[in-house]
Amino acid sequence: MISAFSIEAIAINAIPLILAITIHEAAHGYIAKRLGDNTAYLLGRVTLNPFKHIDLVGTLVIPLALILLNFGFLIGYAKPVPVRFDRLKNPKIDMIWVALAGPGSNFIQAIAWAILWFMPQLLGIDEPYLGAVAKAGVMWNISLLVLNLLPIPPMDGGRVLTGLLPYRQAVTFSRIEPWGFFIVLGLALTGLISIWWMQPLSSFFLSIIRFLMWPLQHLL
Repeated sequence: MISAFSIEAIAINAIPLILAITIHEAAHGYIAKRLGDNTAYLLGRVTLNPFKHIDLVGTLVIPLALILLNFGFLIGYAKPVPVRFDRLKNPKIDMIWVALAGPGSNFIQAIAWAILWFMPQLLGIDEPYLGAVAKAGVMWNISLLVLNLLPIPPMDGGRVLTGLLPYRQAVTFSRIEPWGFFIVLGLALTGLISIWWMQPLSSFFLSIIRFLMWPLQHLL
């Protein structure tokens, strides 16, 4: 049953979630293009048009269903940006930078939302909806940052680890990629990701943002 609370939750979370996913995916394609592979660019994936990145099930149905059902965690995915690693100038190293571009964009967005969260207070403006959306923007981007750093392919952290491993071990490790999402989903359902990965790393990155926001907090 869709309640007023559910509609409010969607209204608050929709914009920051779509932006977080769109910019995350576009960042992968942009860095890949800068490093020699224009596959994503030619397919129109280096864009801020969310319809180019949204996956009907992974981006909309699964997260919204979890919000409506009031689950204790949120998870989702977008259309993966195609990258031809063999076209990169230095494939083994460049794949790491391509992978980190997405989480890096989420960290930058989290900082931007944090500033937007504090600015109305600094200016003496009482705008509860904007504050709620900005807070959601911080939390969504930190969550996507941390989740995507999980060292399991096809998560970005898995690709980073693949790039760091010696060639033979990297090939063996990459073979789990077709099952990666189901592994992550299983770990999420058991609560292991939340306890051993999401909570400690989220606290770490939030502490960095709080440190960066200290001047604004001091002014308040």
